[in-house]
Amino acid sequence: MVVRYRMSEGDSVGDSVHGKPSVVYRFFTRLGQIYQSWLDKSTPYTAVRWVVTLGLSFVYMVRVYLLQGWYIVTYALGIYHLNLFIAFLSPKVDPSLMEDSDDGPSLPTKQNEEFRPFIRRLPEFKFWHAATKGILVAMACTFFEAFNVPVFWPILVMYFIMLFCITMKRQIKHMIKYRYIPFTHGKRTYRGKEDAGKTFAS
Repeated sequence: MVVRYRMSEGDSVGDSVHGKPSVVYRFFTRLGQIYQSWLDKSTPYTAVRWVVTLGLSFVYMVRVYLLQGWYIVTYALGIYHLNLFIAFLSPKVDPSLMEDSDDGPSLPTKQNEEFRPFIRRLPEFKFWHAATKGILVAMACTFFEAFNVPVFWPILVMYFIMLFCITMKRQIKHMIKYRYIPFTHGKRTYRGKEDAGKTFAS
């Protein structure tokens, strides 16, 4: 019984026989730490991040055009990006669920109401990260013939355009109905003509 108990301790995930993390576990842990460190460093560089993502998108589209295939992968990537974009434009708390309730935060509807910044369902950084990973996964799929499903690509293009128009129309109607704009640039400040430049000392 004692020997069996000791063997079960050594067989835990990521542990060696002596109870220490295995080399593979330490390697992937270190790799994840380096990856997270680079993500943290790239957080303030919004424009640079999106330029890189657009560049990857361009490279992917050129590759698909030259290969003349993998259209179903491209369609799936477009649907995935559309869902991310809708989540990016949507508020974290749906106003329709709080229309008849006074609990929780709500979006300001009048100019003299207290300033409330727009809180997204999907923050910008997570949107960028997920979109970039989607492009890289789609790029990797183009190296495998199993994902090259024969399909008449003009139908996919027409269906995607129709789906995009319907989805954006519904989102715009939602924004108009509940009177919110998914972009905020900070709190507005108002100054009187006579008070500008004056300081008050206690």
